[in-house]
Amino acid sequence: MYADYHLHTYYSDDSDYPMEQLVKDAVSMGLSEICFTDHVDYGVKEDWPDGPDTYQPEEKAALPAMNVKYPAYHAEIKQIKRKYNGRITIREGMEFGMQVHTIPQYQKLFSSYPFDFIILSCHQVEDKEFWNQDFQKGKTQDEYNRRYYEEILRVIKSYKDYSVLGHLDMITRYDLAGIYPFEKVKDIITDILKQAISDGKGIEVNTSSHRYGLPDLTPSRDILKLYKELGGTIITIGSDTHAPEHLAAYVKETAKELKQLGFSSICTFENMAPVFHQL
Repeated sequence: MYADYHLHTYYSDDSDYPMEQLVKDAVSMGLSEICFTDHVDYGVKEDWPDGPDTYQPEEKAALPAMNVKYPAYHAEIKQIKRKYNGRITIREGMEFGMQVHTIPQYQKLFSSYPFDFIILSCHQVEDKEFWNQDFQKGKTQDEYNRRYYEEILRVIKSYKDYSVLGHLDMITRYDLAGIYPFEKVKDIITDILKQAISDGKGIEVNTSSHRYGLPDLTPSRDILKLYKELGGTIITIGSDTHAPEHLAAYVKETAKELKQLGFSSICTFENMAPVFHQL
C-alpha cells in the first residue's frame, strides 16, 4: 500500500498547494491512496466568517491565520473524489491541533462532517506556539517537555473522536536545548500510548523529520518500539506535505523501517475505521 496520510493544501493557513494539483501529482507518482488533513487549531486561529461557501485561496491574504473553510473543503473533496474515481482513493480528514480548553469546539466540528480520518496533534499549549518559542519561554527543558505531554494525555482522556496521534514527539522539532532524553518522559509517554491503545486509536509516523533535519524518526524509534511492546498495531505514515516537493517524501523508506522495527502492517482509514495492509 503506497499511501500518504498527512496532507495540507491551500485550505491550511500555512500551505498554498492547490487540492486538485496535489491529486494530480499523487496520481503521477503512483500513490494508491491519500487523505487530506488540513489544519484546525482552535485557540490560536479563527473560523471563517459567515458568507459564500465557495473558496478563493487569495482570500487568506486579507485575514489573520484561519482554520479550514469547512463547507468549501468538504465540497471540493467530494467533487475531486468523483472526478478521480478509479484512479486514486481519496479520503477526507483533518488535523485537529487540540488543547484541553478547545475540546468542545472540536466535538461540534467532528459531528458536522463525514470524516474518514482525524489526526490529533498538539501544536500549542495554553494558546502558546512551539515554533516561535512562545511556549518554551521561561521554562526549563524539563518543564516544557513534560507540560507538552501532559496536555496530550489530558486531551485524550476526554476526547475520543480521532484516529491517530500525530507526530507524537513534535516538541523535539522546536527544542533549542537539544534532544530531551526519552527516559525522562517515558512514564508519561507510556500513559499516553496505553490510553490510545485502550481506546482503539493509533499513532502516525511523520516523515517530515527528514526535512527538519532530525536525527530520529517522528515519533522516535524508542516511542515506536514502546508502542509495539504495549500492543499497539494501528499506525499510519504521513509526509506532512505543505508543498509539492514534500508529497510522499520518505513514505516508502518509512514503511521499510517499520518492518525492521517489527511492525507487520500499516493502516489507511475509511469512515473512521482502520484498514490494515501487510508490510
